[in-house]
Amino acid sequence: MKMPPALHLGYTPTEQAQSPYAAFIRDVMAPLPDHVKEALLLGGQAFELFPLVNQAPKLLDPGYWPLETGFGLGPDGSVQVFALTQMPGVTPVMWDWWFAWHGSEAQRYKLWHPRAHISAQWEDGRSDLDHYIGRTSHVVEYVGPELLSLTIRFVAPASMGLDEDRLKRQGEVAICARGGIAGTPMETGWLVHHLRPTKDGCEMRSRFWLGGSNVRPRSMNNPLGKLLGGVAAHFNPLRANQGADLLVHCSQEMSHLASFLPKLYQQFGPAI
Repeated sequence: MKMPPALHLGYTPTEQAQSPYAAFIRDVMAPLPDHVKEALLLGGQAFELFPLVNQAPKLLDPGYWPLETGFGLGPDGSVQVFALTQMPGVTPVMWDWWFAWHGSEAQRYKLWHPRAHISAQWEDGRSDLDHYIGRTSHVVEYVGPELLSLTIRFVAPASMGLDEDRLKRQGEVAICARGGIAGTPMETGWLVHHLRPTKDGCEMRSRFWLGGSNVRPRSMNNPLGKLLGGVAAHFNPLRANQGADLLVHCSQEMSHLASFLPKLYQQFGPAI
């Protein structure tokens, strides 16, 4: 993908001088956590270690899955990427707010990953609503060296089988979405960012199920959609390096934003 002329990485000098968010744009990013470095060193892991998307409801159970950070290839040409991010001083509510807030402006989106994020806008053209479920965000970003134009259609946790009442009782948040390639009718994967409280903040358990049997034409969750999705996936199998690149990207963006999210929330979040 070629970068559209109106888009650019980072803040321009004018944006840096005038943006209300300029105090939070930090070009220097922390090193990857050790557990992510280890996962990258190990490389792709056995497909059987990655529960499929229909197991997403089990995220609400206590404890951890056998593999919390890593990536693997499925026999159907799919990629699974899991990432655990510890976030001292952050609450799940802050992330719930962030996902509604950041998509209204590219300058907000760039705070999340200043070395990779370029543009974000809501498909419905509306800004500063206090919700994201039922809306679609169009984003342009780098994942590794690849420039991508993507759609993120946010869905209710219940649509992925998660018990929303239980989430509330446990003080947890699950951001769920269907990802796709902008300009095509195909949705190519599922994602969940599950946030649960810890003794000093919260932790995010990110899950991506991409390609393979996860591919469907938008709004065609039926046998014909399964057939068309299977054909599209067959001719576009994913590669292990794409899983590794997404693991790095996810770990970087989540850790980076978490380092200043409490102060951002205090300044721009809802009035208490």
